[in-house]
Amino acid sequence: MLQSGLWYSVPITQSIWAMSLPPQEVPVLVCRGVRGAITVKSNAREEILSATRRLLALMIRLNGIQPEEVASAIFTTTHDLNAEYPALAARQLGWLDAALLCGHEMEVPHGLPRCIRILVHWNTSKGIDEIKHVYLGEATKLRPDKAVLPPVDEDDLNAWIEAQLLAWQNGRSPS
Repeated sequence: MLQSGLWYSVPITQSIWAMSLPPQEVPVLVCRGVRGAITVKSNAREEILSATRRLLALMIRLNGIQPEEVASAIFTTTHDLNAEYPALAARQLGWLDAALLCGHEMEVPHGLPRCIRILVHWNTSKGIDEIKHVYLGEATKLRPDKAVLPPVDEDDLNAWIEAQLLAWQNGRSPS
């Protein structure tokens, strides 16, 4: 309707959005943090990589994480671990495109020694209460409330890790 040279419409009393789109059940993706930690006995390259692969594999398996859903991951070690970047273990498990970062934890006098920590930023529709955080070895002291994990077929987990590692070794360019 035209009134005094201006368009005039009746005030809207309902949301246009609500009127124009039917309700839909669309899963909403949010970025969730998945935490994990593990300890090692020594500052040895293969021990750091092996422990990190095991920790990350459990985090992946227990949560159903797919590589393309990972926004980024932060790997930290205590200052007594520097023989290898723990993020290399993620590459070995097939996370070739995820943004990965390594760093050292703060030096706290009563801190847990020889500890590797992971924080995965995961795009998921799961609720925060559905996330399974993984703490292994002496690192269970960091979060005793997260120390009990669902049962895992260790042979199956180890076979998956070995298959991922073999694929990575066969796919990388020679040094």
